[in-house]
Amino acid sequence: MTGLDDLRARIEHDLATLCIDRETWVPQRAGVYDVVIVGGGQSGLGAAFALLREKVSNVLILDENPAGEEGPWLTYARMITLRTPKHLLSIDVGIPSLTFRAFWEAQHGPEGWDALDKIPRAEWMAYLRFYRDVLGLPVQNDAKVLKVGPLTDGAHDVLVRTPEGERVMRARKVVLATGIHGGGEWHTPDMVKALPKTRYAHTSEAIDFAALKGKRIGVLGAGASSFDNANYALQEGVGEVHVFVRRNALPQINPIRFMERTGVIPRFAAFTDAEKYDAIAYFLGMNQPPTNDTFQRAAAWPGFRLHLGSPWEAVKETPDGVEVTTPKGVFTFDFLVLSTGLVTDPALRAELEGLAPKIACWRDRLPALAGSAHPLVDAHPYLGAGFEFTPKNPEEGEALYGLFSFNYSALVSLGLSASAISGLRYALPRLAAAIADQLFQDNKAGWMAAYQAYDEPEFVSEWNPERAVAE
Repeated sequence: MTGLDDLRARIEHDLATLCIDRETWVPQRAGVYDVVIVGGGQSGLGAAFALLREKVSNVLILDENPAGEEGPWLTYARMITLRTPKHLLSIDVGIPSLTFRAFWEAQHGPEGWDALDKIPRAEWMAYLRFYRDVLGLPVQNDAKVLKVGPLTDGAHDVLVRTPEGERVMRARKVVLATGIHGGGEWHTPDMVKALPKTRYAHTSEAIDFAALKGKRIGVLGAGASSFDNANYALQEGVGEVHVFVRRNALPQINPIRFMERTGVIPRFAAFTDAEKYDAIAYFLGMNQPPTNDTFQRAAAWPGFRLHLGSPWEAVKETPDGVEVTTPKGVFTFDFLVLSTGLVTDPALRAELEGLAPKIACWRDRLPALAGSAHPLVDAHPYLGAGFEFTPKNPEEGEALYGLFSFNYSALVSLGLSASAISGLRYALPRLAAAIADQLFQDNKAGWMAAYQAYDEPEFVSEWNPERAVAE
């Protein structure tokens, strides 16, 4: 047996000793899933297993990507390693044999774990594949969710497109585990949108860097992905990569590291609304620096250039390429790459068409305090304690009941939870408990009737008084 075979046997034993199986307490309804999870990346897989621990097993995961390509790790992510510390727990849901460390040590031993600095990106994807396989999680790939309907007759219609065509599935609960951009969209500045699409791409898109061999590329943004893409492009033979940063200095402080070492991530929900607003407004203003190794790898290339204090003021197409104007000069590039982050707003999600106007956002629940208005914060959905959408108006609550936003749009309501690896260990039990609570409440009257009618004898022993007299 290989190390992973041994680990598989250990996991199966752990699940058996903890009585984690497919048995469910939820009354089943023909043709209706208890939960449909949209997204088969780390959040969606973890959500399915967390529900299994709650004995909610009539679950289906839908992912629009081919099998093995769920999430960003083998698509648009171009970092060499993850940015998070290797020791952080995530989707194991408290089972040691399901941790990445157990997966790594099964192949490389304890000494291999000690020697590991950060988790290689491809190895994280291998771990997710192993996790999905060993747990037997139900994933349907090549299934894009087009629209989620309002609650009708106790369930939501989920319109799905597959290679065989479109079909409607029914689900009591729907979880949008759609990743970092799943609550909105990647942001492209309007001035760049005016260019031909052949001249630019966001870092979230597929980019044929090999076709740009020897060319000049301009990268906008100070985020970690700027330097990931710069390093990747130069590695692929791009001649020069110029990274432009609005700030006069790169950010040095990563607030996530503070949150990981304190109780901020697990206890974020205990903040008042005003405290949550202030915490996330500060977080978004701080930005996250690149990791030192990523920056140093990029900076080591002869073709790397960094321009600080250089926001893009204008861009235009010219016969020689794209001309970029900054306060410190004008530059011409063959191609532009945008590391400009994302915008969160339920109104931007096609699957929420018709529902988005009913969803409460932070601008509806907490009008910005004087002098601290933050439009990026305001547009986030105002979620309940279990990641559930809440209605803008109470009379619209029924349509949204059973819908959960388990993606980065939960940032303001529940902190670094649903999409950040460092938050999943706390977010998954919270989500699963909230869904299980709803499923129980939905049938509360039925449970009470069954409880009062329960008449299965447990004590069947008999006392024989004649035997007592004889003794």
